[in-house]
Amino acid sequence: MSGLKNKIKAATLVDLLRNRAMDQPDETIYNFLLDGETESQSLTYGQLDQKARAIASYLQSISSPQDRVLLLYPSSLDYITAFFGCLYAGVIAIPAYPPRPNRSLDRIYNILQNADTNLALTNSETLDTLARQLEQTPLQSLRWITTDTLETHIEQDWEQPYITESSIAFLQYTSGSTAEPKGVKIAYQNLLHNLEAIYRCFRHSPESKGVIWLPPYHDMGLIGGILQPLYGGFPVTLMSPLIFLQNPLRWLWAISRYQATTSGGPNFAYDLCVRKYKPEQLVGLDLSSWQVAFNGAEPINHETLKQFTEIYSPYGFDPAAFYPCYGMAEATLIITGGSKNTAVVTKTVQGKALEQNKIIAAESNETHPRTLVSCGQSLKDQKIAIANPETLVSCQPGEVGEIWVSGASIAQGYWRQPQITENTFNVYLQDTNDGPFLRTGDLGFIEEGELFFTGRLKDMIIIKGRNHYPQDIEKTVEDTNPWIRPSCVASFSITLDGEEKLVIVAEVERRYWSSNRLNSKSNGNDTSEIINVKDLTQLIKRDISKNHDLHVHTTLLLKPGSLPKTSSGKIQRHACRAEFLANNLEALPV
Repeated sequence: MSGLKNKIKAATLVDLLRNRAMDQPDETIYNFLLDGETESQSLTYGQLDQKARAIASYLQSISSPQDRVLLLYPSSLDYITAFFGCLYAGVIAIPAYPPRPNRSLDRIYNILQNADTNLALTNSETLDTLARQLEQTPLQSLRWITTDTLETHIEQDWEQPYITESSIAFLQYTSGSTAEPKGVKIAYQNLLHNLEAIYRCFRHSPESKGVIWLPPYHDMGLIGGILQPLYGGFPVTLMSPLIFLQNPLRWLWAISRYQATTSGGPNFAYDLCVRKYKPEQLVGLDLSSWQVAFNGAEPINHETLKQFTEIYSPYGFDPAAFYPCYGMAEATLIITGGSKNTAVVTKTVQGKALEQNKIIAAESNETHPRTLVSCGQSLKDQKIAIANPETLVSCQPGEVGEIWVSGASIAQGYWRQPQITENTFNVYLQDTNDGPFLRTGDLGFIEEGELFFTGRLKDMIIIKGRNHYPQDIEKTVEDTNPWIRPSCVASFSITLDGEEKLVIVAEVERRYWSSNRLNSKSNGNDTSEIINVKDLTQLIKRDISKNHDLHVHTTLLLKPGSLPKTSSGKIQRHACRAEFLANNLEALPV
């Protein structure tokens, strides 16, 4: 399936939704599961168009074209109607997530400062919840608009905005896994190009069906989960990421219940389903409809794919559905992807060589092999280069370097950050003068057209001249003991007396935390099987020494929910390091 963009004849998403609302007004596009299990609300194309025009009409009366407007909603249909309301008004949407209670509003404040806006959309329930947090803060002076209380019939006053393919549709503030968030300028032409690429790569059709739990304010959840179904003309069932995290099996049951063909998430989502597997809760589960199980946004673990396949194949899951992919906000979303319904491509390399940025195939007797999973091949109309991040020259085959990308999906730069934009979006290879390229800040290599992602450049741990990928160290820690929470470990280095030292911070399960905080008193529970803190930290140090030949300087065991994460659930290692250095992490005493 390709060429949909040419068939639709739409220059913007406004054109696209208007066309669908006229041609198929009563067809449902979005279902939202309130508790992850029961269909609570739905929107047809016609209803979405009507609600978007109403919100847009109000916005047009109080703002100017290309003004910036903050969207602060939980995962909901209200968020979707507000997002399209901004597009219909010709203003620039800024998706963001409401801060949790008792958490800092700094990120929201920094976004508002950078975007230079005083307009915010939300719903009345969210505003009531935020009221106490907003007191005595600059956010209290924002002009708050609750879109669920707008007057009826004001959609009749809506005027078609003047927007073109080059107009900015929204600012995607980067998740900040290695740096402070920056507003990526996504133009309509970037969006339509990337949506067409996803449609083509995933081989979507009007017969496709989606199930998505991903955060709607993050690029994968917004573009892949909300805008792609609209673009492809197929329905999607949505649920809150919090509901998914509470019980990951709800995701699989939604796929089964709605016979979804497309669904996915970061590697940790599949890992959670492996760890939380309970056969008594899965009687009657049917995953045979699942044709595209996309996996992206973080390093893909080959063992996770194997374990997921072993557990869920009896329920109809086809391992050929796995679709590893690679992308980022600065490229709108997708950069590379595999071939649908083909086996996942892997390469097992020598771990020691990888530490020196070399790719050497591992022999059968390799002591520290690394199995890497390909993220697929480049989009047909873009170019990928692998460059030395220091010399900016092309890497030779068999060398790991920084991934650079050039193509029509590449965004317009960062909002009000001209120097960072120039250094990131407008770089040239020094040996060939090819360019301009986007510097992704990611490391990887290409072999036989397949892109292998190996890690984040800024997250790299360098100790005694050797490179160590934090995700590998963190996986070792997770596997040490079941009391370590999955996807809740951070590793980083600090400088002491001129030397880099390794630090591990890991969240433990709530029962372990409570038992040890009570000085190992059972408090009515049997704690005889709970390993003590000193022994657990020693196990972690032993396993890291064994698997990575590294000495751990400090290990902290933390309360669940302590570690800073991005909106998509990725550990913010730089923020973890800052919290550690500021002595702000509450840990169990050894």
